[in-house]
Amino acid sequence: MFAYINKIFYTFFYSMKSNIKIIAVIACIFCMQLISKAQNANLLVGTYTQKGSQGIYVYNFDTATGKAIELSHTDSIVSPEFLTITKDHQFVYAVNETKNGMVSAFSFKNNKLKLLQQKPVNSDDPCFISLSPDEHNIFAANYSGGSITQFHRFADGTISNPQQFIQHTGKSISTTRQDKAHVHGAFFSPKGDYLLTPDLGMDQVFIYPYKYASGLPLDIKNAKSIISNPGSGPRHIAFSKNGRVLYVSEELTGSISVYQFEKGQATFLQKVFTHPASYKGVPGTADIHTSTDGLFLYVSNRGEENNIAKFAILSNGKLDEKGMALFSTAGKRPRNFTISEDGNWLLVANQDTDNIIVFKRNKITGDLINTGNEIKVSMPVCLVLF
Repeated sequence: MFAYINKIFYTFFYSMKSNIKIIAVIACIFCMQLISKAQNANLLVGTYTQKGSQGIYVYNFDTATGKAIELSHTDSIVSPEFLTITKDHQFVYAVNETKNGMVSAFSFKNNKLKLLQQKPVNSDDPCFISLSPDEHNIFAANYSGGSITQFHRFADGTISNPQQFIQHTGKSISTTRQDKAHVHGAFFSPKGDYLLTPDLGMDQVFIYPYKYASGLPLDIKNAKSIISNPGSGPRHIAFSKNGRVLYVSEELTGSISVYQFEKGQATFLQKVFTHPASYKGVPGTADIHTSTDGLFLYVSNRGEENNIAKFAILSNGKLDEKGMALFSTAGKRPRNFTISEDGNWLLVANQDTDNIIVFKRNKITGDLINTGNEIKVSMPVCLVLF
């Protein structure tokens, strides 16, 4: 019996030994595929088309070198300036920022975008688009119209006609920028149970309870709002990594207001400014994001500043105002920016100088280093890196 077991053992051992080279080769191929996948990402760029842009551009972004190569672009889509994408990366949606604006739906396959349909938002100049975390609904924020338009999303990537339309009505103290409502964004809370819509014209951030069920998805009756300081102009928002702190960029005063956020209620914590106290120019704060590790917050400044401000996030969610650092965007009118999933890269779109600048990001200090890598594209606005 022992001799029989011994024979089986040695047969198995020598069989495995003879196949070890094959196993090693398979392992190497698998590792190389993982490395190749890790080094390559897609970058979508939404643009204004007044100066000859073709619409949305698709790039391969090398996450090892920070270099990008154009793969394709759409054909004559008018000003698809802000974008969102499904979790499986098969469908892309854009707002066309024009009078009588539209939402465009695209399929995304083999690094190419194919237009599926366009639907009117029934308002003017949609400037932001958001896909609900459950991927059942799409929301467009209409700047000039001062409204929000909702569309149902179907499994094949197409969308319905507008289903819910919310009109904001009001103004604030700036006679040139706040003569009426100007909805500037539509952001979901991390749990997906609230949609927050900053209104630059009204100095408010509206907080709508969201549910996907029968009927309309936004509960207007139980909505709340954050009242910003008069003349501040709330524009975009970001959440802390744990979802308990809310950061609101305020374009007209160049500031960030920080709030504790819980169950749709916001409690004011702090206000910081995105420029030095000595700055006497006109503020123009735009986009805002937290780093993937949750340790830093970044905001883009336009106007005369043309930089990105960095703040360390303290353990209580507040910002280290004294430690603020500023980094030139090497261009004019920085709009949206994006941080790579691994936290190594930050890319910023400079609308007025027709370029996207690639920064290497120090993950320990949060500082940005201009790599010298530049993507030339007409009037870039929105960046989606995946």
